[in-house]
Amino acid sequence: MAKEQIQVLNALDTAKTQWYHFTAIIVSGMGFFTDAYDLFCISLVTKLLGRIYYHVDGAAHPGSLPANVSAAVNGVAFVGTLSGQLFFGWLGDKMGRKKVYGMTLMLMVLASIASGLSFASDAKTVMTTLCFFRFWLGFGIGGDYPLSATIMSEYSNKKTRGAFIAAVFAMQGFGILAG
Repeated sequence: MAKEQIQVLNALDTAKTQWYHFTAIIVSGMGFFTDAYDLFCISLVTKLLGRIYYHVDGAAHPGSLPANVSAAVNGVAFVGTLSGQLFFGWLGDKMGRKKVYGMTLMLMVLASIASGLSFASDAKTVMTTLCFFRFWLGFGIGGDYPLSATIMSEYSNKKTRGAFIAAVFAMQGFGILAG
């Protein structure tokens, strides 16, 4: 069994660059793109949330989120990210990285949609709902971080591994730019 595993690893390490390498870069890279977009665009969105939900008619300045609400909306996803990294890193080792990676992507999609649909008649309910879904979004993002990098390193050969992993991580910059 160990000899077969070593043969498979040697085959991956010496494989020529093929289409599946680029597919892996795109899939893993889109995870990083989405991570960066979701984590860093919220600072722009909080300005809009303040103007919509904390606007006072007749005020000289547009509304803004109170400091504690802004901190909660911005920070809760990072708490989820840390938790998700620990949980999904462990789960990926137990169940298999590809299977768990699919779970993290589905969680990210569902939590992103739910975050966008966080609305109600009063500001407190909106912010509470948004924080709840942003935590779960961060949890999924946390799973994406270790799994994307690991999957990419597993599918790349020795010669191009560093460049392929750099290409995946570079997608974060494009995600921030898009945000």
